Amino acid sequence: MSRIHPQAIVDPGARLADDVDVGPWTLIGPDVEIGSGTVIGPHVVIKGPTRIGQRNRIFQFASVGEDCQDKKYNGEPTRLEIGDDNVIREGCTLHRGTVQDQAVTRIGHRNLLMAYVHVAHDCVLGNDIIMANNATIAGHVQVADGAILGGYTTVHQFCQIGPWSMSAANSAVFKDIPAYVMVGGNPASAHGMNFEGMRRRGYSPELVAALRRAYKVVYRQGLTLQQALQELQASAEEYAEIAVYRDSIIASTRGITR
Repeated sequence: MSRIHPQAIVDPGARLADDVDVGPWTLIGPDVEIGSGTVIGPHVVIKGPTRIGQRNRIFQFASVGEDCQDKKYNGEPTRLEIGDDNVIREGCTLHRGTVQDQAVTRIGHRNLLMAYVHVAHDCVLGNDIIMANNATIAGHVQVADGAILGGYTTVHQFCQIGPWSMSAANSAVFKDIPAYVMVGGNPASAHGMNFEGMRRRGYSPELVAALRRAYKVVYRQGLTLQQALQELQASAEEYAEIAVYRDSIIASTRGITR
């Protein structure tokens, strides 16, 4: 059975799996769905429409599924969707979407959102992401699989954060970050690739060297972006990871962090 503390308030319209834990002084509103194995700590507020998957852990003082901080928002029934196996630490704020976009904020699987992280309206997070303490992403930001945002990183609205990229602490990101690229500073600039992360994922020395060369094509050879993309074509056909890097640059809408 659900283990709901007697001092928690759960609306009759909420749908909780039989084994969900809910701590004291937590408030769960109507049109909230919470999957099996999820643990909700004390002093959490969850507002719907929100769907939370299985085996998530949400710590105290988190605000999940609240109305967004967008002046265009006028009370529409937009959504927040959270996948499985996420850890949402103390004081995180995760807002629902707006009808001006897809009306949904999405968070995938196995993500770690450390204390006081903010995920704004209409953001899309993939899987295996780490957002360190106080990292903040504005509306409509997309964060791809495996990205790491250092503590106090701020990301401008509509930016795209590429897979397996990384930002240093206190970075101010105003443009898109390509796959694998490391950035830092205010405004953020590129400082190489996340080579240590590649090694931890078991990339071969040959692949790491190929990605290093691909980085230099874009950032070190003085080529225009179009010339660099053409130069990467052959290696992108040889290595799927370089194709991911190249495609993330092609998909940029705000320009890439240089």
